[in-house]
Amino acid sequence: MTRSCRPAAFRRNPVQTAGRSRPLAGAVFLLATLSAWTPSAVASQANLAREQVPASLSLEDALDIALRNNPTLQIARNDMPVADWNVRSAYAAWLPSASASSSVSWQGAGEQRFGSITAQQLGFQDQPSFYLSSYNVGFNYSLSGQSLLAPGQAKRDRDATRAQVGTAEANLRLGVTKAYLEVLRQIEELALSERELERARIDLRLAQGRLEVGSGNAIDVQQAEVAVGRAQVSVIQSQTTVRTSRIRLLQQMGVDLAAEPSLETAFVVTEPFWTASDLYDSALGQNPGLRSLQATQESARYGVRMARSSYYPSVSLSTGFSGFTRQASSTASQEAQAIAQGQSAIRQCQTLNDLTARLANPPPPQDCSLLATPESALQAIRDQNRAFPFDFTSSPPSAGLTVSVPIFQGLSRQQNVEAAKARLSDSRYQLRAQELALRADVESRLAIVQTAYETAVIEERNQALADEQLRLARERYRLGISSFIELAEAETVKARADRARVLAVFTYHDAIADLEAVVGAPLRNP
Repeated sequence: MTRSCRPAAFRRNPVQTAGRSRPLAGAVFLLATLSAWTPSAVASQANLAREQVPASLSLEDALDIALRNNPTLQIARNDMPVADWNVRSAYAAWLPSASASSSVSWQGAGEQRFGSITAQQLGFQDQPSFYLSSYNVGFNYSLSGQSLLAPGQAKRDRDATRAQVGTAEANLRLGVTKAYLEVLRQIEELALSERELERARIDLRLAQGRLEVGSGNAIDVQQAEVAVGRAQVSVIQSQTTVRTSRIRLLQQMGVDLAAEPSLETAFVVTEPFWTASDLYDSALGQNPGLRSLQATQESARYGVRMARSSYYPSVSLSTGFSGFTRQASSTASQEAQAIAQGQSAIRQCQTLNDLTARLANPPPPQDCSLLATPESALQAIRDQNRAFPFDFTSSPPSAGLTVSVPIFQGLSRQQNVEAAKARLSDSRYQLRAQELALRADVESRLAIVQTAYETAVIEERNQALADEQLRLARERYRLGISSFIELAEAETVKARADRARVLAVFTYHDAIADLEAVVGAPLRNP
C-alpha cells in the first residue's frame, strides 16, 4: 500500500526532497581593540539573527534551518570550542613556560639602617633619595605523568562532547520531524472539517428541497442547520489548531513565528520490510545515545590511567636572569667625599714632604697638588650615577633541576584511582543497559510500525466503505426512502472514518520517526 498524506491543498506539484545534509596612545589602543573585537561580535550577532523561512518548506529545509538556528542546540554546540581548546591546552603543557617582570621604585632621602648600624655610623652623611629599577626573566619546564597523559584525556573528553552534541542534534531532528508531521495532520484535519461543512450544507439543501416539495419536515431542516453550525465550529477550531501547530514547528526551527510557509514534503504509507536484527545491527553503530555512552566509557577508561599517573615522578627545570639599577637623585655627597679624600691625600703628602725635608739628604719633595681630586673623577661619579632606568647591572644567572618522586601522600592517590575505576565500571554497566534497552526499543518500535501500517490499511478500507454508505444514504434520503436520522448517522460514520484514517496514517509516520530516532539513521525518503 502506498498512500500520500499530503494535505489536499498541497497535493499539486509535489516537491520530493532528498537528504542534504596616552590620549593618542589610548585612542590607538581603543581602535585596535575595537577592530579586533568587532568581527567576532558581528559574527555573533549574525548567528543570533533570525533566518528567513522560504515560502515552500520541505522537511529537509526545516531540519537544515533548525540545525542552524535552534537555541538549545547552539547551547550544546558551544561546548565544542571549549573541548578543542582543552586539547590544545593539554599539548601546550608540554612546552616550557616563560615569565618576565620589571619594577620601578623610589626611595626617599633619610638615614638608612644596615642591620643594627646606620649609614651615618658608617660615615655616609646626607643620604639622598634614590631611583631604582630591576628586571627578571625566568624559564621553567615541568613534566609529570599527568601532563604526559593529559592530551589523551582531553581528546576523549572532546569525543564525548561531540557525541553529546550528536545526541542533541538527533533529538532536534525527531522533534522537528514530529512537529512537521503534526502540522500536516492538522492541515488534513482542517480539510476534513471543510469537507464535512460542505456535506452538511448539501444535506441542508436536500432537507430544504424536500420540505419545499412537501415530502420533508421542518425538523429535518433544523437538524441539518445544527449540523452546519457544528461543522463551522469544527472548521474554526481546526484553523486555530493549524496555526498553533505551525507556531510550534517554527519554534523548534528557531525562526520568526509569524512566518506561514506551505509544507511541501509528501509522506507515503508503505509496508515495512525491515527486520529487527538488521535494525539492531545498524543501531549499534549509529544510535546517538549509545555512541555518547561509548565515548564516555572510553574517557572513563583513560581516566584510570590518569589517576595512576600520580605515582610517577616529575621533573622540573628552571633558569633565570635578572638585573638592577640604582641612581641617586644627587651626587653631591659622593663628590664631597671624593674631594675630601683628595684633600686628605694632599695633607698626608705635605706632612711626608715636611718629614723628608728634615733628613740629612732629603729627596726631592712630591708635587702634592697632583693628589687633588680631578674634575674627571667627579664627572665619572656623575656618569656612573646615570643608570636609571635601563642601564642595568646584571645579577648572576641561576639554573636548577628538580626531580620529585612521590613516596607517601596519604591515601588520596589510591582513593582517586578507585574512584576512576568505579566511574569506568559504571560506564560499562550503563553501556550494557543501553544496549539492552536499544534492542528492546528496536523490537517494540518495529512492532508498533507494523501495527500502525496494518491499521492504516484497514482504516483506508473503512473510509471507502463509509464513502459508499454515505452515498447510498444520501440517495435514499433524496428519494424519500429513509429519514434524515439515517443520513446524519451515515455522515457521522463518514466523519469518524475520515478522522480514523488520518489518525492511522500519521500514527504510522510518527512510529517511523520514533524508529529512525532509535536506529539513528533515516529509514525512508519522504
